[in-house]
Amino acid sequence: MITKKRQLEMALQHIPPHPHPDPNLEQYHTPPIIAADVIWNANAYGDIQDLKVVDLGCGTGILALGAALMGAVEVIGMDVDGDALQVANSEAHQLEVQDKCTFLKQDVREFQGEADTVIQNPPFGAQKAHQKDADRRFIEKALEVAPVVYSFHLAKTMDFLELMLKALNASITHTFHYQFPLPRIYHFHQDEKREVEVVVLRMEKME
Repeated sequence: MITKKRQLEMALQHIPPHPHPDPNLEQYHTPPIIAADVIWNANAYGDIQDLKVVDLGCGTGILALGAALMGAVEVIGMDVDGDALQVANSEAHQLEVQDKCTFLKQDVREFQGEADTVIQNPPFGAQKAHQKDADRRFIEKALEVAPVVYSFHLAKTMDFLELMLKALNASITHTFHYQFPLPRIYHFHQDEKREVEVVVLRMEKME
């Protein structure tokens, strides 16, 4: 039973990043300290424990598995990358939460289902032209799936996000700001590591 945020962070530290990240998919691993903070806050707002949680674009599963550890009764992680899902499945067994975790290989546009909460770290759409609307696709799907959504985005896109959410009849209830490290994992990276300002939005559908 997780009773402290530090316990959650330590458990998530064992979840590895993607072994062969694809720049087209922007597969940046969510740092355990950030993942733990987001999950802990989401649980404090009543959005995790005893609920069904979906992680769209789950990668190796750090957010999905964090939700499972914090008491979600059912967790679904979805990603297009089978290698990442193999890692997520393996880690679910290591953490002994495999009975309530399901990982699906799907495109976000194909996902069908309902949940109480979506927690996601979608592609920022910063690298490739075909990913430019990735954040919109993920937000639209997330709001179809659940009434409450936690979603990671570049802080500099806040004006765009606010306009988009207004058009989607959703509101931002809380914001959480982080310095998100981007390690040198792709050939086009020049620095060993740099940080970008990321905002996690808690959003709700409006009636």
